[in-house]
Amino acid sequence: MGEVTVTRHDAVAVVTLDAPATRNALSTGLLVALAGTLEELDADAGVRAIVLTGGPKLFASGADVRQLREISPVEYAASERGRSWRRFGAVETVLVAAVAGYALGGGCELALAADLVVAADTAVFGQPEVKLGLVPGAGGTQRWARAAGRYAAAGVVLTGRNVDAFEARDLGLVHRIVPAERLVPAATALAAEIAAHGPLAVRAARGAVRRAEELPLAAALEYERQQLLLLLSGEDHVEGITALLDKRAPRFTGR
Repeated sequence: MGEVTVTRHDAVAVVTLDAPATRNALSTGLLVALAGTLEELDADAGVRAIVLTGGPKLFASGADVRQLREISPVEYAASERGRSWRRFGAVETVLVAAVAGYALGGGCELALAADLVVAADTAVFGQPEVKLGLVPGAGGTQRWARAAGRYAAAGVVLTGRNVDAFEARDLGLVHRIVPAERLVPAATALAAEIAAHGPLAVRAARGAVRRAEELPLAAALEYERQQLLLLLSGEDHVEGITALLDKRAPRFTGR
C-alpha cells in the first residue's frame, strides 16, 4: 500500500512502515494504510502473529506535525486519524513491535499498542508532545502509566524527555533488546514462537492479558475463566495434551 509493505514468513506477517522521506512520520495516509493492512492480516486465518517495524534504522518519528498545525478540533475528531487508531485497537492477532531508532510521539504510541516490544540497542522512545503545546492523544499517557507506573510516566510525558532502549526495558516497556542488525529476525523469531501455539488459545490469552488494564480484577478473572471454558469446548486443547503425552509437536487446527 505504498507506505506500508508486507512480507510473509509462514504464519508470521512482517509489516514495514516505508516512508523514509518523512522518517516514517505518521501522516493520515500512512495511518489509514496501516490500519487497512492490519485488518486484512487479522482476517487471514493463515496469519497467527504480526511483526510491525520500520526496519533496522528507524521506527516512526511521530505524527506528521504539518498536518496537525492547522487542523481544528472538530476536523481532528472527524478525521481518519482517530478512526485509524481505533481500528488498530480492534485487531486481535498478536502484534510484536520491532523498534529501532526513534519511536517518538505517535510512533511511541504505536509501539506501545503492540503486545510485545523488541527493541534494537539504538531504540529511543519518547512523548515530546508537551514541547509542541500538545498532549499525547493515542494512548501515550495511559499506556506509559500502565506499563511503567504513574510517576515514571509523568517523568516522561511531562518533561518530554527521551528514554533509551535499556531504560525502557527497566521501566517494563521492552521485552527484549537486540543489536539493530538482528532486530527484525529476532522479532520474527519471537512471533513465530507465538504462532506455533494454538491460535485460539493465543488470541484468548492475549485478550485476557489486555483486560487486566481495562477491567476490575473480579471482572478480568471472570473473563479469563470464560476463555478457558470456551477453549475446553474445542479440539485444540485435546491435541495439545495428546501431543505432550506422546512427546511430539502438536498439530493445532484452530478448532
